[in-house]
Amino acid sequence: MRDREIRDEQRHLDAVYGRLTEKIHEAEYLMADAARRGQVGTPGALAERDAQVFQAGLHLSRLNREFEDFLFGRIDLLAGKDGERGPDGASTSVEPADDAVREEPDGQVADIAETLHIGRLGVLDADYVPLVIDWRAPAAAPFYRATPLRPGRVVRRRVIRSRGRRVLGVEDDLLRPGLRASLAGRELPVVGDGALLAALGRERGHRMTDIVASIQAEQDEVIRAPAGKVTEVSGGPGTGKTAVALHRAAYLLYQDRRRYAGGILVVSPTPLLVSYTEGVLPSLGEEGQVAIRALGSLVDGFEADAYDEQPVAAVKGSAAMARLLPRVAREATEADDAPDRLRVVAFGRRVELDADALARVRRQVLGGTAPVNLLRPRARRLLLDALWERSGAAARYPDPELAAEARDAFFEDIGDEDTFREFLAAWWPERTPLQALLTMADERRLARQARRLLRPREIRLLARSLRRVTPDGRGLSAHDVALLDELRALLGAPPKPARPAPGGGLDELDALAGVAELTTYAERQERRAERGERGERDEERFDYTHVIVDEAQDLTPMQWRMVGRRGRQASWTVVGDPAQSSWTAPEEAAAERRAALGGRSVRRFELTVNYRNPAEIARVADGVLARAMPGARPPRAVRSTGVLPRYAVAGTEEALPDAVRAEAERLLSEVSGTVGVVVAMGLRATARSWLAGADDRLVVLGSLEAKGLEYDATLVVAPARIADESPAGARVLYVALTRSTQRLTVLSGPGDAPDEAGVPEALRAGTDADAAGPDAAAVSGTPR
Repeated sequence: MRDREIRDEQRHLDAVYGRLTEKIHEAEYLMADAARRGQVGTPGALAERDAQVFQAGLHLSRLNREFEDFLFGRIDLLAGKDGERGPDGASTSVEPADDAVREEPDGQVADIAETLHIGRLGVLDADYVPLVIDWRAPAAAPFYRATPLRPGRVVRRRVIRSRGRRVLGVEDDLLRPGLRASLAGRELPVVGDGALLAALGRERGHRMTDIVASIQAEQDEVIRAPAGKVTEVSGGPGTGKTAVALHRAAYLLYQDRRRYAGGILVVSPTPLLVSYTEGVLPSLGEEGQVAIRALGSLVDGFEADAYDEQPVAAVKGSAAMARLLPRVAREATEADDAPDRLRVVAFGRRVELDADALARVRRQVLGGTAPVNLLRPRARRLLLDALWERSGAAARYPDPELAAEARDAFFEDIGDEDTFREFLAAWWPERTPLQALLTMADERRLARQARRLLRPREIRLLARSLRRVTPDGRGLSAHDVALLDELRALLGAPPKPARPAPGGGLDELDALAGVAELTTYAERQERRAERGERGERDEERFDYTHVIVDEAQDLTPMQWRMVGRRGRQASWTVVGDPAQSSWTAPEEAAAERRAALGGRSVRRFELTVNYRNPAEIARVADGVLARAMPGARPPRAVRSTGVLPRYAVAGTEEALPDAVRAEAERLLSEVSGTVGVVVAMGLRATARSWLAGADDRLVVLGSLEAKGLEYDATLVVAPARIADESPAGARVLYVALTRSTQRLTVLSGPGDAPDEAGVPEALRAGTDADAAGPDAAAVSGTPR
């Protein structure tokens, strides 16, 4: 029966790919036709060509993409009640018709009225009958929403596994088990053990895969939620928050592409998570439409590659920095080598402003409200005012009109002199955010600026951490980037000088016709590439239409301010879990979060099911959570593997490297997928040297880098070091323990105080509750 069902699905998949081939030929014809239109040469023809090439090229790119499983689902439906056909050709009816199910002597009987295949893109045949329904379409919602308790019209849900153009297998869920249903005169067969458990059992790689074939009902509610408000999603480890956020981006593009195309920003906490997730949206047919950025690369031109120690991060992220940085920006123009005297010649004699007069002028300039770099015109005017007053010329012109004319002439003559312009450039230099940030490395200067804002120890830590940053931006941390963004808002960008267009100007006729604006998308991309080769940048975008924040519980107040500037007019999706927060001042962050969201109303969702960890691992992690956040409710694990966590011990610091290598090799031999070795942030570089040359399935990462990632097996090294790194260390340890889908090993080091079974003190609360039960001897796992 399984082979027969696979053959049936293969025939349908062949028909789908046949139709896709026809659509590819149609798109290629449109591209060629657009090229011919461009030869007409009129502005209207060029504009039409531009639009046609862009749309045809985009469509062709989507059709040519090789999907791992283009067609992945199917639902068999009862007849619908008051069903209407949607634009995709499928019925939008959710409830079955009153006469869809018949009562017969041997029970309830029904005929399958409609079968829908679900895939990554919608495909209609030549008669506009749906061969594939796009997973985001309303007609596909029952594939995700239907449950045995609320099946609606769905009798059978099938997940189809394929590679390329070949169907490999099918997994069915029967949602109306008490119903005898027939399809084309044959009883509806049911194959496999269930789609969800089949998906959960797959091995993990170094990149996240989409969950489009196994989205569950509570996840689907989030994905399809209206976007007009703030959609807030909470959920513990393994509930699919990150995947749901990315699928939501694809859904919003499907719902309103005109509004959201190119205007969705996804903010991730670390570059590792960006690398892990960046393949999901292309697999959903949305390549290039969503910007996925780590917090450390959110400001164009900077890539943060350093991590701050917790005390330093606490200072840089605090709300106090929002009060300190305006002082830094205002003093950024006060260079150590700035001139302290201005001399000009006017009316045949020398006119001079000394240091005190210049200081008064500077205070007047800073009384303006514009960003500091944009105050230079004000500085120029006030300097000239001071020189005019010092010259005494005003007293020579009793007539106000004559005085005004003389004053204008004075301003023009003196203001255009090379001496004055050179003085102004040196006295009020235009500063970049990085230059202003680097002034904070001067501890004495910073102490004066941070008076009553930071403690002496905090000032010392902050100044010393900034000394590692080079003038070209190397050594920046993600927390530094948030400070740079704040300084950029305070300093402002100086106006750019006009630059003639490459290749000379246009003739008058072309200029009047606006031909220069009628270019193809490819031509504009080519120009952007040329600007990149010359080191130029497009204007950074701040007008996103939708902002998705992943792991939102970790954003500091300063990072919320940075993200908020990019979504002032946007709708939001905010995804996080307070129990996994590594930030130590949640109240401060909550205030800036509210400000970033701009008072918009909030629609809240909670994901409650842990699809990642088997129950054996979740039990240990839940015990740590109970200590880290008493009263917090962990998500419920849906499966059990029968494999208990393993505990091992390295009794001395010298024994730790060999023990790490041995346990990592053991895990690599036990799983076919990836292995993550999680260590304290301060141990990252050392641990990587221990495992240099290991299998490329193995990844070494610091505890703060583990957010959002998952591996087939995880080795957590020296849990006490992770827990002791910060006041939020117990929550960080909870995150480290919840990364595995199959196996977990905890290796105790010096300071972990393991018991006789090897269970470290930080984890014993996670086993105490179980120790009282019949399986107490097994809970501790493998003895040391």
